Amino acid sequence: MIYNYLKIAFRNLWKNKAFSAINITGLAIGIATSLVILLYIAHELSYDRFNKQADRIVRVVFRGLVKGEPMNEANVFPPVAATLKAEFPEVEDAVRIRAEGAVLLQHDGKTFQEPFLGYADPSFFKIFSVNLLSGDVNTILNAPNTMALSSSTALKYFGNQNPVGQTLRFKNSGQDFLITGVFQDMPENAHFHFDLLASMASVPDAKSDSWMTSGYFTYLLLRPGYDYHKLEAKFPSLLDKYMSPQMQLSMHLTLSEFKAGGNNIGIYLQPLTDIHLHSNFSGDLDVPGDIRYIYIFGAIVLFMILIACINFMNLTTANAVGRVKEVAMRKVLGAPKGRLTLQFLLESIMLTFIATAIAAIIAMLALPAFNQISGRNIQLHWLGQPWLILSLVLSALVIGIIAGCYPAFFLASFKPQAALKTSFTPGGKQGSRLRSGLVVFQFFISITLMVSTAVVYKQLSYIQHKKLGYNKEQILILQDVNQLTDGQRTELKNYILQQSQVAGLTVSGYLPSGNSWSNNFFVFENNTSAQIKTLRYEVDENYIPVMGMDISAGRNFSPTFGTDTSAAILNESAVKAMGWGNDAIGKTFQRTSNDGISSTYHVVGVVKDFHFRSMHTRISPLVMTLRENSYGPFYIIKTRAADPGPLLADLKRTWERMNTNVLFSYSFLDQRFTDTYRSEANTAKTLTIFAALTIFVACLGVFGLATFTARKRSKEIGIRKVLGASVTSIITMLSMDFLKLVIIAFVIAGPVSWYIMNNWLKGFAYRINIGWSIFALIGIAAILITLLTVSTQAIRAALANPVNSIKTD
Repeated sequence: MIYNYLKIAFRNLWKNKAFSAINITGLAIGIATSLVILLYIAHELSYDRFNKQADRIVRVVFRGLVKGEPMNEANVFPPVAATLKAEFPEVEDAVRIRAEGAVLLQHDGKTFQEPFLGYADPSFFKIFSVNLLSGDVNTILNAPNTMALSSSTALKYFGNQNPVGQTLRFKNSGQDFLITGVFQDMPENAHFHFDLLASMASVPDAKSDSWMTSGYFTYLLLRPGYDYHKLEAKFPSLLDKYMSPQMQLSMHLTLSEFKAGGNNIGIYLQPLTDIHLHSNFSGDLDVPGDIRYIYIFGAIVLFMILIACINFMNLTTANAVGRVKEVAMRKVLGAPKGRLTLQFLLESIMLTFIATAIAAIIAMLALPAFNQISGRNIQLHWLGQPWLILSLVLSALVIGIIAGCYPAFFLASFKPQAALKTSFTPGGKQGSRLRSGLVVFQFFISITLMVSTAVVYKQLSYIQHKKLGYNKEQILILQDVNQLTDGQRTELKNYILQQSQVAGLTVSGYLPSGNSWSNNFFVFENNTSAQIKTLRYEVDENYIPVMGMDISAGRNFSPTFGTDTSAAILNESAVKAMGWGNDAIGKTFQRTSNDGISSTYHVVGVVKDFHFRSMHTRISPLVMTLRENSYGPFYIIKTRAADPGPLLADLKRTWERMNTNVLFSYSFLDQRFTDTYRSEANTAKTLTIFAALTIFVACLGVFGLATFTARKRSKEIGIRKVLGASVTSIITMLSMDFLKLVIIAFVIAGPVSWYIMNNWLKGFAYRINIGWSIFALIGIAAILITLLTVSTQAIRAALANPVNSIKTD
């Protein structure tokens, strides 16, 4: 019996090739899109979960509010790890990580640049599940000047030899580090990635007892089942014990007095598995994801599957008009309702399995492009992921049953006597309303996605073209200059300044876009009420003109003023925070170091606010001080020529001629700025693709309903034509039915999409307003798309011979 059902199903699918192709295409695109998105979501949710003790690991973070300015930092003070482990028995172990970035290593007379160096305490490999391939987990990073290498780094330096016991030399310091272990390359879904891990005992500052300087990413291993909120509640008293005395020494007030002034600072705990998707900290170890996008893409999966199922029902019911007589005759010949229902369910399931097989192929072909857009490396391994095959099979079965239920019961329910009448058409007002409601739902989703995509692109355009307070164009950055010797730096600097294509040069480690040095700076007037937390830029006198910044009051640094070694230039936000209004020039403020030594600065200038952080946050106070020596990792060059190619080639030849043994590396400030918002740009591209696919699949549903309507009203159309109705009037009549549905969908989608995107925009301190023009353009686009989709069937019905329509049956 099942064999006969399958044979009949194949015959029907083959007989209605166009219907089958459209239905399979819609389902395949829907399933393939959902599969790719689900793989992405699974990858994002898997971050750090490879750690066997992930549910027991938390990170210590620093949050605060100083003079209304929020502080969110992922790293804390040097003694936090040891103090928490000693003070609280619920902390079983602790580890610190310090990220150092790029480093030059020498081996066998060759110099190599390694981009990812970190320092870690010996407990690193006991807390995190990073597989140790060689070395003793109990001693691997115990001693100073020892390090562990990733397997790929070890292979690069030592080939197939065991590197344990060998040494690598740090070029700048001349220190040799003994290799004590090799670890497996860190998984992609970890929130930190290091190729080299040196012992924390090699860092002199790591022994500091300062609770006023940060830079140490600190993780705790809690006892099993312990609620970290209970430990977090004990931290205020801990800060009173350790931080308050140091604040009294360096800032002349206790922690309680500091908080009494409306400020608040403290350390908190963040679960390891929350770091990737729930972080808003500055200076994190890696660029985090965003849980909001997981929700958005999860909703797209749900809606895409729903739309695919809706399309199936609409197209199947539309095709049912041609099968009314078949069903009626089978009923007359004794076919029970149950078997008819099973027949149509089998057809539905067969179709979904075919669509699922095609979807799997589409997903495999689309993944490389998706990885390039999303910046991920998601793989689809069928043999290594048996759960995925099982999930697809079960999904195809469930989708086939759900999508086929309504058509199956619909076709098997009507009476054969009525079906054999010439005037009978299946459905009715109830069925028509259901199909119309489904189309409204499809276009509601499509319009919401269209509005969301338009808002994302408009916000990104706003960011790209907003005045930043500095000139990011034609700024060339030579990187890793601090890896050169003093003589090489001087030679290179003099050579650059002699080039006619160079308009200016400044040396600094601070850039307003991309990776940059960062330096917290607590400053205050003689009265503590004016105390603020700022960032500090250490620059030379060329920094402001080269970067194209504007001085709104006072002057720039100048070598002609011997007192500028204690001078400062503040941005407008810092002046406002200090409460100086328009009278900042000549004011003085103080900074006290951790050992209680005070430094006094006098204000010589005020620079207009410029964006030195992401536009997700407001411009915060900034202090610029004069660096006496020309030291920093960047030579920042203002070029005259729009095409920097010849200058770059010339600089590279000069660099290599000096035998620096340092890789020639450069970047452009405008590109670094673009990279800052790459996550949003990737999301915009992904949303565009998914929105286009959703609209396409929704249009298939509209096409199905248009086909159904044209068939159902064929006699009406024939009679209208006989009575003189024009082709244009008939096309208009059929099209208006669908335009009403689109308008209803637009009325619902407009407020919903505005609410969703307005909440998304709240994540930016500087953002656009969602104007009516976006909704107007999207509404017109939705109407045009609908008309184009419906027009094929409307024109076909209008041009049909009315004689054939009237005499049918």
